[in-house]
Amino acid sequence: MNHRVRDVLQEVNQVIIGKESVTRKVLMAFLSDGHVLLQDVPGVGKTTMALAFSKALGLDYRRIQFTPDVMPSDVMGYYYYDRESGTFAYRPGAVMTQVLLADELNRTSSRTQSALLEAMEEKQVTVDGYTYDLPDPFFVIATQNPTGSAGTQTLPQSQLDRFMVMLSMGYPDLKEEIHLMQDRGFANPLDSVKRVLMEEEIKTIKEEITGTEVSPLIYQYIAMLAAASRDHDQVEVGVSPRGSLALCKMAKAGAYLSGRDYVIPEDVQMVIREVFGHRIILKARARLQEGAVENIMKEILASVKVPDLRTRK
Repeated sequence: MNHRVRDVLQEVNQVIIGKESVTRKVLMAFLSDGHVLLQDVPGVGKTTMALAFSKALGLDYRRIQFTPDVMPSDVMGYYYYDRESGTFAYRPGAVMTQVLLADELNRTSSRTQSALLEAMEEKQVTVDGYTYDLPDPFFVIATQNPTGSAGTQTLPQSQLDRFMVMLSMGYPDLKEEIHLMQDRGFANPLDSVKRVLMEEEIKTIKEEITGTEVSPLIYQYIAMLAAASRDHDQVEVGVSPRGSLALCKMAKAGAYLSGRDYVIPEDVQMVIREVFGHRIILKARARLQEGAVENIMKEILASVKVPDLRTRK
């Protein structure tokens, strides 16, 4: 692993206390050209984390607060008449950045939510028939309030499937919360976050991760896990092939951050909950059970034989 990747995590973790597992997976998603959905209550540090990553990676950052009155044009941009030139000009929307925090995405309309789909999948936006490429890299960290919170609506499955992982930061424990209050009492820790990587270094690291070796047994393992999600008796709709690809990419990034140039089953197991969990649709009976997704993930893992890579040469 490039030691400077470890430095990125150190910079972020000095601001986000006690959430090393979450920040690691956010970085893995970024290095895999994916996007992150955070499901959490307000005030646990989602905005701070997005800002910390943008600073440590040296990337442009924008935040858009989604409310019911936010329009697709706020996201994608729009054309306006420029009186000085006598022509129509394009005014970029919030997506014209490198790191976009889409805050409380499930509070806005379906039409506005769908405005992000093309941007997240194709890395471009189309406005009035004209297509504009987004900056490279382009990384979305979206947040949603827990389902059932006031003013929220469930994101459609097509939207959820665009997110490589869904994570939750959760509340800090007692010691972490005390540390947080003490830390904020003197200065803003974000002011101390330093840029670690240049854009060319980011491209190089992504290429190295892409080249991480994946055994045919690992490909088979991932495919069988996806198939098991589709065959589970409590699942209405299982994981799509996009989910299998996402799991493979995250496993590669996990191997890289662990200092290996090849994937092992533990790399897959470490992220399957975050990659698969939001992609499955439960049957009505299962939705009423607390912790159903977690239990189903455990059953899926237990039902598929772990490949033996000891013969790897």
